[in-house]
Amino acid sequence: MRRTAGLLLALALTVAIAAAAIRDDPSTGPDPSLAAVTTPILTPDGPPTLQPLAEAGALQLDVPIRQERITAVVYHGIGDANTIPLQPIGRQLNAGFFSRLGERVFGGSSSSGPRYYVDDSGSGPDTGSVDIGAPAGTTVYSPVSGVVVSVRPFQLDGRAWGNVVQIRPDLAPAVTVTLTNLDASGNGVAIAVGDRVKSAQTALGTVIDLSKVLEQTVARYTSDEGNHVAMSIAPAAGASPIL
Repeated sequence: MRRTAGLLLALALTVAIAAAAIRDDPSTGPDPSLAAVTTPILTPDGPPTLQPLAEAGALQLDVPIRQERITAVVYHGIGDANTIPLQPIGRQLNAGFFSRLGERVFGGSSSSGPRYYVDDSGSGPDTGSVDIGAPAGTTVYSPVSGVVVSVRPFQLDGRAWGNVVQIRPDLAPAVTVTLTNLDASGNGVAIAVGDRVKSAQTALGTVIDLSKVLEQTVARYTSDEGNHVAMSIAPAAGASPIL
């Protein structure tokens, strides 16, 4: 009888946990495609609060945009074999039922990072790149401390649309952190090769408006055009393939 009572108690506990997870299922609440911040354009611009966004080995990327102006954080594949997959920090909003149940039972979801989505429509690892959505014109800050090693135009159909900025992090000089979809001269910023940058403090430029020329992944998860800054990590030129 004691064994039976124990089994019934365990079953009841499992049902209770599953019910709690179902209540947290985005599909049972407000539309998960809408961003948590509905009016980011009304929020003053400025540096973000220092907050971890993702990890890649010993390297940590910090949030590069003021948190109140972020519309969504979306990880996706970009089909580049050299890209180093990121390990998101935070809570995945579109995680499957069993993933959410496992987090409740065993833990594993971090509360230190922002909420995020994972989009599996691209090729390559689903966390090969991360898009941080924000209104066009929002200031983008460095996600790491290090040195700027490249500032070049972002070419699309033979036309330049903003810049690509690459940084060599102090804590991982064998890799480069690449940021695209930004204007490196926006808001009076004049970032250049050789400049030292500090995480969450040094401005790199502003989010550029690509809504008229690209179908932006972030737009699937927000109520706006999906403008964003994109970030990825890859081995630096000449670095050992074993990182």
